[in-house]
Amino acid sequence: MRKFKLYYIIYTFLALSCNSGGGSDNAAPTVVNKELMVKAEGKDDMILLTDRPANLETPLWYFRYDYTPNNVFFVRWHLANMPSKIDSNEYRLTINGHVNRTLSLSLTDLKTKFKPYTINALAACAGNARSFFSPQVPGGQWKNGAMGNAKWTGVKLKDILALAGVKNGAFEVAFNGMDEPPLESVPDFVKSLKIDHAMDGEVMVAYEMNDKPLPLLNGYPLKLVVPGWYATYWVGMLNEIKVYNDTFKGYWMKKAYLVPKGVTNGDEKHDKLAKDVVPISKMDVRSIFVNPEPNTIIKANENCALEGLAFDGGDGITKVEISVDNGKTWQATKLNPELGKYTWRRWKYSWKPTAAGKYTIKVKATNSKGETQPPHQWNRSGYMRNEIETLNLIVE
Repeated sequence: MRKFKLYYIIYTFLALSCNSGGGSDNAAPTVVNKELMVKAEGKDDMILLTDRPANLETPLWYFRYDYTPNNVFFVRWHLANMPSKIDSNEYRLTINGHVNRTLSLSLTDLKTKFKPYTINALAACAGNARSFFSPQVPGGQWKNGAMGNAKWTGVKLKDILALAGVKNGAFEVAFNGMDEPPLESVPDFVKSLKIDHAMDGEVMVAYEMNDKPLPLLNGYPLKLVVPGWYATYWVGMLNEIKVYNDTFKGYWMKKAYLVPKGVTNGDEKHDKLAKDVVPISKMDVRSIFVNPEPNTIIKANENCALEGLAFDGGDGITKVEISVDNGKTWQATKLNPELGKYTWRRWKYSWKPTAAGKYTIKVKATNSKGETQPPHQWNRSGYMRNEIETLNLIVE
């Protein structure tokens, strides 16, 4: 085992501007945000969060693409020891536990013995946007780039479990990857799903991402895909699936990734923490700005194309509203067609400011269940951030 190579570049300047003639695809850099960029194996320039283990954030401007390119798709690992090279001919996926027969499947087995399945789905780190929490909380200080949208191709988990033959009384299914703890005192990263969820026909084991093999840093050769749920469940370098006839009691289910029970956005008060907590699960409603970037300088009396993304856990975004007067009034944006119920949905709004000054723009999304975004949200772990997003712009 050894760590991946990270090639430090320089402080790189990233930004997009509004212009008078078109959308964000034609935007030119006019304002800067300072970020430490690195090149990792198989990746282009990405924002460095940590180098051991490798945790890399996607630069915001790549979110102008409907599907996030593999070479800049965000990277999230918990354990530092992992293979730097995997022999696809030697690799095996083991299915064991409360099953009729233990399986050891090769990549060829998965591609030839099962019907291929494809789904479009957004992967979003539970701690995405943690750096924006106030009061600040510990943990990786992600901005908005700890997520990515992709087309995933592989095998339905229920088909794999059917081949193994799940025994009566099966209760949970646990998933382990090839990453290993650096010390004996560090718990292995293992996640679990209830058996009904695992067998729902949407949870899958992916071997392709955007029609190409998974990048190593995104979990090659296999990645669990749990559409609509936070990416903590999307175990990469997957090499073991184990069925239990009782509750799985691993650290990463019982001690970590917990949120207040019964609260849709995981909200709690910093001076009165919730006593009843449960494992994080379904993604909540959220929207972000993609263009322009914060503190961009734009021209008065010229059209500015505001653009962003909205998403939830699969119920479907039905409305995105924007406020150009710091939340006093709200107007509906134009929504692009859906790419799939588990993906993000792009919104656009044309704004022509008539007076110079500093503006605070706000955006909020609503889904088919009527769930929307609160003006403020916080929890001790910095999970599920979905308070109304703000964007500061300067008009001259």
